[in-house]
Amino acid sequence: MNYLISIFIALFFLSVSFSANAQLPDNEDDRIRVIAIFAHPDDGDAKMGGTAAMLAEQGYAVKFLSITNGDAGHHEEGGGMLAKRRRAEAEEAGRRLGIDEYKVLDNHDGELLPELHIRQQVIREIRNWNADVVLGLRPNDYHPDHRYAGVLVQDAAYMVVVPNVAPDTPPLRKNPVFLYMSDGFQKPNPFSHDIVVGIDETFEKKVNAFDAHESQVYEWLPWVSGNLDKVPEGEEERKEFLINGFIGQMVVSPEQLEGLKKWYGEEKANSFKYAESFEICEYGYQPTEEEIRKLFPMFEN
Repeated sequence: MNYLISIFIALFFLSVSFSANAQLPDNEDDRIRVIAIFAHPDDGDAKMGGTAAMLAEQGYAVKFLSITNGDAGHHEEGGGMLAKRRRAEAEEAGRRLGIDEYKVLDNHDGELLPELHIRQQVIREIRNWNADVVLGLRPNDYHPDHRYAGVLVQDAAYMVVVPNVAPDTPPLRKNPVFLYMSDGFQKPNPFSHDIVVGIDETFEKKVNAFDAHESQVYEWLPWVSGNLDKVPEGEEERKEFLINGFIGQMVVSPEQLEGLKKWYGEEKANSFKYAESFEICEYGYQPTEEEIRKLFPMFEN
């Protein structure tokens, strides 16, 4: 019986400790700090490029982090030279989006596993950014790198506040809000469009950022889909190719429209053509609707 009481007391104090950290974070410079973490250079642009650009315009500190260097994502190139090329593309995409940093870690593409040393890399990146909001991928996806990138972020969600984990980096004093970037997978459960952002005003920045990933959008992905011979040569024609192909998938869906109505009101919601969605992760701090509106100030405009 004493043993059970000891366990209960320990769990009680653990929950109190977590609750003390579970509040909407703030920073000394009053900038809300956002980090999006994904598997490959270009994942973040596709998932939330428009929202990232909008937050950057609002004065937020925004960082993209690719856990792998993308050194396997091509049909003719590979290894260190491809990794170097994709890192340069990512940096250019970040410049076009107007975000603070687009960092690429040196883990091999196609070989990502949720191992301890990579989890510690993710923990350090979140801490060093002093993140208020962390965005990741859901761990159900066709690509193992995507799945494991999602797991790595989930596994970091509590550990970022634990001092004895990765002790070379000071822990966060407050647990961030963790969000998932959207996907279309239905099993084991469909994506929940908890937060929907209309991105019409930054859609062009999203297209321009994706355009910077030439090795992917004009070479590798068209080759995989059997459309390499359909990629045009001219700059404007290529961007139109993006809009009609990859980026065109951002057109507002019925599920997104309902979310837009919640956050913007019906009249403004119906005016949007493009949107990006986010699901609130069950890990990390659980924000109220008022706090979400604070984190996403475009809802007040």
